[in-house]
Amino acid sequence: MAEAAIDNLRKVLELERGKGFADSAVMGGLDAYLHRFSQGQVLPSNQQLAAAIGSLPVGGYASLPSSGRRRWLERLLAIMDDRAAGSQPPLGVRPKTVAPSARPAVSGAKKKARPVAARRAVQTVGQASLDSSITALRGVSRATESRFARLGVETIRDLLFHFPYRYNDFANIRSISQLVVGEEQTVLATVWSAAETTIGRRLKGTEAIVGDETGTLRVIWWGQRYIARQLRSGARVALSGKVSVYRGQRQMESPEYELLASDDLIHTARLVPVYPLTGGLSPRIVRRLARETLDNFADSVPDPMPPELKERLRLWSLPYALRQMHYPDSLETAQMARRCLAFQELLIIQLGVLKRRRAWQESGRAYPLALSQKALDGFLAVFPFTLTEAQRRVIGEIAADISREVPMSRLLQGDVGSGKTAVATVGLLAAVASGCQGAMMAPTEILAEQHYRTICALLGDGRDSILDGGMFRPPYVEKPLRVVLLIGSLRGREKAAVQEAIARGEVDIAIGTHALIQAEVAFPRLGLVVVDEQHRFGVMQRAALRAKGLSPHVLVMTATPIPRTLALTVYGDLDISLIDEMPPGRKVVKTIRALPHERDEVHGFVREEVAKGRQAYIICPLVEESEAIAAKAAVQEYEQLARDVFPDLRLGLVHGRLPSAEREAEMRAFRDGDLDVLVATAVVEVGIDVANATIMLVEGADRFGLAQLHQFRGRVGRGEHQSYCILLSENPSEEAQERLGLMETIYDGFRLAEEDLRLRGPGEYFGTRQTGMPDLKVARLSDIDLIERARAEAARLLEADASLARPEHRLLERQVSHLWERVTAEVS
Repeated sequence: MAEAAIDNLRKVLELERGKGFADSAVMGGLDAYLHRFSQGQVLPSNQQLAAAIGSLPVGGYASLPSSGRRRWLERLLAIMDDRAAGSQPPLGVRPKTVAPSARPAVSGAKKKARPVAARRAVQTVGQASLDSSITALRGVSRATESRFARLGVETIRDLLFHFPYRYNDFANIRSISQLVVGEEQTVLATVWSAAETTIGRRLKGTEAIVGDETGTLRVIWWGQRYIARQLRSGARVALSGKVSVYRGQRQMESPEYELLASDDLIHTARLVPVYPLTGGLSPRIVRRLARETLDNFADSVPDPMPPELKERLRLWSLPYALRQMHYPDSLETAQMARRCLAFQELLIIQLGVLKRRRAWQESGRAYPLALSQKALDGFLAVFPFTLTEAQRRVIGEIAADISREVPMSRLLQGDVGSGKTAVATVGLLAAVASGCQGAMMAPTEILAEQHYRTICALLGDGRDSILDGGMFRPPYVEKPLRVVLLIGSLRGREKAAVQEAIARGEVDIAIGTHALIQAEVAFPRLGLVVVDEQHRFGVMQRAALRAKGLSPHVLVMTATPIPRTLALTVYGDLDISLIDEMPPGRKVVKTIRALPHERDEVHGFVREEVAKGRQAYIICPLVEESEAIAAKAAVQEYEQLARDVFPDLRLGLVHGRLPSAEREAEMRAFRDGDLDVLVATAVVEVGIDVANATIMLVEGADRFGLAQLHQFRGRVGRGEHQSYCILLSENPSEEAQERLGLMETIYDGFRLAEEDLRLRGPGEYFGTRQTGMPDLKVARLSDIDLIERARAEAARLLEADASLARPEHRLLERQVSHLWERVTAEVS
C-alpha cells in the first residue's frame, strides 16, 4: 500500500512539473492532494518525505511563486529517487583491463572496517541528504560555506561532483637516504623534534627534525606555527613533497603531512587530488570534506545509467566512479573514472539535444516550399556575382529540406562575406512563391537595415534602391513582392502600419530585430524564419519568432565558425550547412602584428589611408570587469585619439553603454562616409558592411580570442581596395603570442575556430551563457570519440523509448529535463 501511494504521488508530481508548476495536476489543487496523502500510513515510516512535505509554508504549495514551486517539487522527487536507488545494489561492470594498483603498505596505520573520521561524520550529518547544505558536514562554518559557494558548491551533491583537476603523485615512498633532490616523493619517518621558529627577521613557522633507520631530514613550514603543536616527539608521520638542499643538508619545505595514526591517508603516500580553490579555502579542508562526503553519501547518489547500457559499454557504477575520480588507486583508474563520468555527462546533453530536435520536427506540419527552376535561374541571372559551388550546394540542401512537411531546422555557417544572405534570399523567395511569408531577424537595427538593403537590391534587378515602399515585380515571380523593415526605432504610426500589413498578409518578406517577436506582430502564413548571428539571441527569443507561424521552417545563420565538437553538442539539434568557399576575386586582408613602440608608425599609416579617402576602425582593448568599465575605457581612448593623435580627422565612438539610437546613428554615419575613424568596443564584431573601410586596428589584441579577432578582420576587405588588420598588444604572454601568430598565417575561419577552442575552451569561445552550452564538469570538447559515442547511444535510447518513460530510463529523463530547464533559463 505504501509503495503504491508513493508511486501515485510521484505520478502527480511529474504531471505537475509537465504542466509548468501551475497547480493544475489534480482537481482541487496539490495542497488538497497532499493533505489526503498525509492522512495515510506512508509518512510515519518516511521521515525525509514527511519533512519535505512539512516544509511548505502556511499558505501551502499554492502560495509559492513558480520558481519556489519548482524547487520544492524537484527536491521532493529527488528524495523519492534517492529512496528508490538506495533499495537496489550498485550496478555496473568494472573493466577487467584496468586493475587498480595496491597502495603501498604504510607502517603504523591501523586497519579498521570504517575510518574513525567517517564514523564521526556519520554522527554529525544525521539526517542530511544529498540536497542538504554542506553545513551539515563536520567543521563547515558559515564562512567556509560562503567560500565553497564561490566555487558553485552549495550542497552535499555539489561537493561530490566538485572534481580534482589533477593529482599529486605522492605514492612514491622512499627512505630518507633514497630521497632525490627536486622530485615529488613521500617519506615515512619518526618526529624527533618539532618547534615554532622564526625564519629570517619576522616570518614565524615550524621547524621539525624527522628520521628513519637510514638518516635524518630537516622540515620547514613557512608561516604555519600551529603544525608544531600537532607533531609530537615520537609520532610517526608521512611527509610528501619536493626535496631541496640548504647549506649542504637535504630538507623539505612546506610538504603535505599526515600522522600515521590516521586510519586512511588522504594528504600523503598516495595519488592526492588537487581541487579548484578560492580565497580562504585550503586544500586540506577540501580533501577532508570530499573524503567524508564520499564515505557517507556516494552510495546514495542515484545512478541514471540503464543497466543494459552500462553492461554493454562496460561502464563503472556511479558510486565507484566517483570514488576513483576523487581518490584513485592509480592514474589509470582516474582516467577510466573520468571517461565514465564524462560519457554520462555527454549522454545527458545529447539526449536533451536530440529530444529538442524531435520535439521541433513533431511540433506540427510545415508548409512545403518550392521555387521553380525557371524562377531560380531568373533570380540568379540578376545577381551582381556568380554563385560559388559552396553556395549552390547549400541552396540544394535547403531546398530539399523545405520541400517537406517536416519543419526544417538548419544551421548555415560561413565566413564574413561568403554570401549567406544571398542563399537565405533564395529560401525566402521559395516561401513567397509557395504563397507563404518569410521573416528574417537580426540582432541590431543597423544589421537589419543592411539585410533590408541587400535583399531589396537583389530583388530590384541589382539596384540599391527601395522601389515604391518596398514593392517589387521581378520578372521571375508571378506576383508583386512587398518587403518591409520592422525595427524598434520606427515611429509609432509607421510601426503600426507595418504590423497591420503583416497581419493582413500584404507583406511577403519582413526583416527586423526583436520587434518581429512582439505580441503585436502576427503572421497569418509564416513559411520560413531566418535568424542571423544566432548566438546573439536566446533560445526563447528564437522560439517566439518560430511560434508566429504554425511550424515554420527555420534557417539559422552565423559568421562565427563553429568547431565540429560544438556542432555536435551546442548545435546538435540542427542540421548543418557550410559555405566553405569565398567569392572569387576577394582580396586577403593583410594581417600584421605590432608592438607598443610601433604605435606612432601605425597611426601614421592610418592617416595615410584616410588621406586616400579610406576609413578605419580602431577597437579598444577588451576590459573584462564590466561593460561600464569597458565603456569608460573606450571614451578615454576616443578622447585621447581625438585630442592628441587625429585632431583634424572626423572620429566617431560606439560602445555597449551608448543608447541604442545613438549607437545606430554613429554606425550609420560611418557607413555613409561622414566619419573617417570609428573608435569602438567589441560591439562592431557583428557589424555592417562598409566597403570603403580598409583598416582594422585592434588595441590590446592579446586580450581577444582568435574567433573574435577573425570577426574584426572580416569587417574590412569588403571593397576593391587592399585592406589591413593590425594587431597591437602591450605585453603578450607566450600563449597570446601563439594566438596572434596564427592570425598572421591562417585566414580560414574554421581552422582558427578549432585552434581557438583548443586554446581557450568552450566557455571563452562564445561565452557559455550565450551558447546554451551546459558547464562541463568532467567532459571536454576534445573528447570527440566520447561525444560521437554519446550521440549514437542517445539516438538508440530515444529510438526505443522516445519519451524516456520506461522505469529504467526514469532517472535519465529527470536529469535531462533538469539540465535543459537550467540551460534555457540561462540563455533566454
